[in-house]
Amino acid sequence: MGPSKNLKSLFSEFSFLGLVLLSAGLLTWTLSGCSSNRHKAETVDTTIDNKGQISGDTALGVKDGNMIVQKKVMMNEELRRLQNEVYELEDRVYGNRKYGSKGLYGVLKDCRADISLKSLGGDGKLQFTEPIDRVTDKEEEYKIGLDDKKQLIGVSEEFLKDRIDRFKQYKLVLQKRQDEYEDKVEICQAELKSRKDEQARLKQDTRRLSQPMGNVPGDLSSEEKKP
Repeated sequence: MGPSKNLKSLFSEFSFLGLVLLSAGLLTWTLSGCSSNRHKAETVDTTIDNKGQISGDTALGVKDGNMIVQKKVMMNEELRRLQNEVYELEDRVYGNRKYGSKGLYGVLKDCRADISLKSLGGDGKLQFTEPIDRVTDKEEEYKIGLDDKKQLIGVSEEFLKDRIDRFKQYKLVLQKRQDEYEDKVEICQAELKSRKDEQARLKQDTRRLSQPMGNVPGDLSSEEKKP
């Protein structure tokens, strides 16, 4: 009975210790989670000594005894700049229906259509072109209700840092697609030029062969060759 009681006592002590450690871990995780909320607006000290302006948003100076270069931007302007870069990049890749631009996607599709022409040695069937995938297409989720003026409105909200991260990811994806489509367009246009040059050469050869030998420019008849 003695050894059994000792084992039970030891097991109870380990269980209690595990419970204490688990509780401490949960408390630490909760506190750290509260203190590291990335969406909370914190007060940022932008004061620097011996300040010298480098550009509109960038300055050189001393902070806490350290020489630093500080760039200070207004986040509404920074977010607008990032979004405009992404939208312009997406239009460059996929075009813009409103303004009638085709983008690299449209240029590639037209090039592949030309290559498929039977007059250029194609089979008359359009080569496969992957579907348009505009990365910024996103359904807005609106909270619908009445505002303070009793007007029926819809409101969508998103954390600022989440939106910035989202558009930065869009930018990376679109930059990669731009590189890919530029390569595809270059390859397609080189192939198209090669086929057009070949067709032009064949037409020239056919035209030359269809002419009587005496009428071929630069070809002297046997009578003209006599002294």
